[in-house]
Amino acid sequence: MAQVLDRPVELKSPASPAERTARRRALLEWIAIHSLGVAAALFFVLPFVFVFLTSLMSDSQALSRDLIPHTWEWANYRKVFDTPGFLTWWKNTLIYAGLGTVLTVVSSVPVAYALAKFRFRGRNLSLMLVISMMMLPPQVVVIPMYLFWAKQLDLTGTLWPMIIPMAFGDAFSIFLLRQFLMTIPNEYVDAAKVDGCGDLRTLLKVILPMAKPGIAAIALFQFFNAWNDYFGPQIYASENPAAWTLSYGLESFKGARHTDWNLTMAATVLVMAPVILVFFFAQKAFVEGVTLTGVKG
Repeated sequence: MAQVLDRPVELKSPASPAERTARRRALLEWIAIHSLGVAAALFFVLPFVFVFLTSLMSDSQALSRDLIPHTWEWANYRKVFDTPGFLTWWKNTLIYAGLGTVLTVVSSVPVAYALAKFRFRGRNLSLMLVISMMMLPPQVVVIPMYLFWAKQLDLTGTLWPMIIPMAFGDAFSIFLLRQFLMTIPNEYVDAAKVDGCGDLRTLLKVILPMAKPGIAAIALFQFFNAWNDYFGPQIYASENPAAWTLSYGLESFKGARHTDWNLTMAATVLVMAPVILVFFFAQKAFVEGVTLTGVKG
């Protein structure tokens, strides 16, 4: 005990001015970065909060300067669903986005796999054609495509002119998934072929399980694109209200209820909610797929 008491106490030397300056600078950088993060988060979140709060206001309060509802009018959402055609727009949008996403994934995966793992004459030319299709605006070909669907197949006024082309692949999805598949080592493909797997079995048993993040990314991109598409329904389905989607129907809803901003905001919330929920639950796979894409070109 005496030896312990007699042992000299080691005193920590005070920080030098350079160390204190470095710590102060690190603290200021932490505060600045987090302040910018909070400001950016508020910049993106506040419009959604404003729309949601307005959707719960009464007719008169929606036109005032009040930001918080005096009475929470949850019945506004029931009134939106009671609007003639709104449930039909929901059904059409689910069919368009869901079926279109499935067709895009099924048709784009084999093409991306071939461009990433096969060695054949003209592969680089095929890739350049895919990239060039990404650069081609849809407005450039809308007139001949409309004449084809209207005059040759008589499918205008339906969703099929927008769904059927997705069965032949999407240039952006093919390119994005091809970049992701390039990050998978070729040794896995070679090992599968040594074990007797053909190209199709290698794709289904080896590549697809490893490419789930990339497939999830292109599926979400396509789902969001179809869900928010306004140009396609306006061109092909505008003549038939029974084929309208939410994006196009919401425009007519706003025109019919130009003074009922509370109901217009309630309809907007109902249109945005599925997309937000899908991204919230699938954001891990989405971010992973986008992050790993392009690591290897």
